[in-house]
Amino acid sequence: MNRYPTWGYVLIAVAILAAFLYTLPNFFGESPAVQVSSARATVKVDPALLQKVQDTLKKADIPYRGAVFDQSGIRVRFDDTDTQLKAKDLIHATLNPGAAPQATPEDDPSVNYVVALNLLPASPSWLSAIRALPMYLGLDLRGGVHFLLQVDMQGATTKRLESIAGDLRSQLREKNVRHGGVTREGQTLRVRLRDAAMRDRAREAILANLPDLAMTEREDGQDLLLIAALKPEAVKRNQEYALKQNITTLHNRINELGVAEPVIQQQGAERIVVQLPGVQDVTRAKRLIGRTATLEIRMVAEEHMNPEALAAAARGQVPFGTEYYVERNGQPLLVRRQVVLTGDRLTDAQPGFDSQTNEPAVHLRLDGQGARIFQEVTRENVNKRMAILLIEKGKGEVVTAPVIRSEIPGGRVQISGRMSTTEATDVALLLRAGSLAAPMEIVEERTVGPSLGRDNIQKGFNATMWGFVAIVVFMSAYYAAFGLISSLALAINLLFLVALLSLLQATLTLPGIAAIALTLGMAIDANVLINERIREELRGGATPQAAIAAGYERAWGTILDSNITSLIAGLSLLIFGQGPVRGFAVVHCLGILTSMFSAVTVSRAVVNLVYGHRRRVARLAIGNTSWK
Repeated sequence: MNRYPTWGYVLIAVAILAAFLYTLPNFFGESPAVQVSSARATVKVDPALLQKVQDTLKKADIPYRGAVFDQSGIRVRFDDTDTQLKAKDLIHATLNPGAAPQATPEDDPSVNYVVALNLLPASPSWLSAIRALPMYLGLDLRGGVHFLLQVDMQGATTKRLESIAGDLRSQLREKNVRHGGVTREGQTLRVRLRDAAMRDRAREAILANLPDLAMTEREDGQDLLLIAALKPEAVKRNQEYALKQNITTLHNRINELGVAEPVIQQQGAERIVVQLPGVQDVTRAKRLIGRTATLEIRMVAEEHMNPEALAAAARGQVPFGTEYYVERNGQPLLVRRQVVLTGDRLTDAQPGFDSQTNEPAVHLRLDGQGARIFQEVTRENVNKRMAILLIEKGKGEVVTAPVIRSEIPGGRVQISGRMSTTEATDVALLLRAGSLAAPMEIVEERTVGPSLGRDNIQKGFNATMWGFVAIVVFMSAYYAAFGLISSLALAINLLFLVALLSLLQATLTLPGIAAIALTLGMAIDANVLINERIREELRGGATPQAAIAAGYERAWGTILDSNITSLIAGLSLLIFGQGPVRGFAVVHCLGILTSMFSAVTVSRAVVNLVYGHRRRVARLAIGNTSWK
């Protein structure tokens, strides 16, 4: 006689209840909302600001469904998009007085708070309290902008060599090694030396302090050359770092501008995928992610600052080791190629005003090592000019070139000089978000409209629904009562799968919906094996109770083998796939795990609930004929 233990029924009931609770938020949809966050580090979002927002909405008689304050800022829910848009404009005008209606932090320095449109789950608060949240919707279901970026790995190596060149000069100076200059040619660094003794001392100092370099020697006329190149493992490590640094920088830039739920992830060895849900302005998105602003501090070549040398440089005859620039006041300037300090040493950058001239300025703060280097450089170059350059898209611009009046300790630097307030804010944003470790270019872009996303959701839902109905009809017609039980187990499997995706906060995409539909077909296969095995046992003369027990026990091995092979294929897609393939693989693997539980454990519990409480079962309804 088949009896199922009471604790088994309790376990299944608890699992179904939990799955129902964590699936429930997906049926409430999303509410239009307005999100308020800080536009700069010096401006805080606190509960007092929440009260100000609520008072503003009440005074204007704009209804809202609720307002919350958390680490991400303030979020206010509304009933419809018209109210949402009206509230956004009102809140923006209240919190950013004097700013244009659609102004953003990168456009207008008077914008202290980012007021962005958003969509928030409309589920009740008691569900949110138990962390029951809906699944995220991918770009193809929600709409937005998709970019595929190619990272210039050669540029990353070049930038690393430029940085090493500065370190190498410092090392040789500390070791008192006289040399004829350190230059970069292609992907190598060349140190020119006069005699073998200095060459040996230089090689020893470089290998001791810069182990990533491989050294070779060559003669060049009367001089000796040490040629240094990055080792292959160092090149690979530097490229991996550049990719991760670019991803971090993109996160910082996008987060500062209030884009909700962005997807920024690596694809392959040299590419980055950026998805911005809800963003429809491709031009603004390109400007946001494509700008590459880095800071460089160099010394002015004072010995060449004479009319003859400047006139020759303007014609293209630039002295060795220098670069020609024109200041914002129109004055020509020759700047050394050697970089004293880069923006990598920045810890903060804020727009502001010069305390003496009241001109717009950018206030920088350096880390410990950067502050030490800056203090040493200013101490050694009193009464000399220092140029501060902003490098963007490979082109440099001298923002200011002041005279060093005294040693500057503390790591606080100011950039000013014929700069507008908008430019000061823009420069501060880019420097604060971090510089890109390597240049990038957009190799693919596409925009998905919100209406197309809704259409994709509707079609995917209909495909899954009609697939489920077709399976239920077939199973009920072919296996009678056992077919209905299998269909019930299949519905519970779907409930478990959606609950797991919601609990893990997975992102549902069109390939994910396809995987759900595939899971339905694969999950019912286990019940087909069980039902056919029970039929075989009945044909062999087994009693109904014995046939049920043997059917489940003997079909289990086949079910396990088939699901393990499918799981191996799914894990391979998950490990080696990218983008939509991984989205499909996640749902596929979770569906296999939930189907093994529902098809075997849940269906057997229901079968035993129907037939197991009796001592003797006369017949089983498992096909066109009732087997006895």
